[in-house]
Amino acid sequence: MKYALVTGGSRGIGKAICLKLAEMGYSVLINYKSNTDEANKTLEDIQSKGGSGELLRFDVSDQKETEEVLKKWMDQNKDHYIEVLINNAGIRKDMLLMWMENEHWFDVMNTNLNGFFFVTRFLLKDMLINKYGRIVNIVSLSGLKGLPGQFNYSAAKGGVIAATKALAQEIGKKKVTVNAVAPGVIRTPLTEGYYSDPNFIKGLNELVPMGAKGGTPEDIADAVGFLCSNQAKFINGVVLPVDGGWVSSKGYTTGDGSAQFTSAKNQT
Repeated sequence: MKYALVTGGSRGIGKAICLKLAEMGYSVLINYKSNTDEANKTLEDIQSKGGSGELLRFDVSDQKETEEVLKKWMDQNKDHYIEVLINNAGIRKDMLLMWMENEHWFDVMNTNLNGFFFVTRFLLKDMLINKYGRIVNIVSLSGLKGLPGQFNYSAAKGGVIAATKALAQEIGKKKVTVNAVAPGVIRTPLTEGYYSDPNFIKGLNELVPMGAKGGTPEDIADAVGFLCSNQAKFINGVVLPVDGGWVSSKGYTTGDGSAQFTSAKNQT
């Protein structure tokens, strides 16, 4: 049995990734913090399609809790290891810097950046010992280009992007790849309300070459599935925008290992 862990896997993009990995033959460990009902629905959907999985409840920002839960799983599965890790758990607390309180900064950093660190470090050793692993980090266009009102979120996701590139160089020789996927505007139940706003639609039509329809969680899951597959075995240290061309068609380059952008009219 092959195992994959998806942090923040109970709904939205995380749920779509769980379903995709189950379809690829993985037994999926669905991490969640508090929404037990949604986590159970994700597990039921996996099982209804013939897949397997289990729930792992822990707060990725809490190092002690994270390591206790993962160690318990390892002790109960001594003949197996988690060979695929999807760092998807994240929160946003958008605020202009001039009004940002300490909690807005630390809460976002603790979940998005520290949580990535705690989980990845704990699982990495087994991947290196077994000389195989796939780590995919769900980042954001905010981390690539910065977005106003997301000073904290941009900093956290930018940190994960830089760490992705650094770690890819550290462990590539052990056949463990580290990549990231940067979603654009994705239609989920949490964002659906925005689509009734004509100004929102107008702005997307100006920014996104493929228009305002928006991507789906399944679009992100398909990209993640590819990066976890053998077809992507020679892809390492890449940040893949899945954004309908919002950023990727407007001057973003990876040739020198950095993110560069040209100025674009109406782009914020």
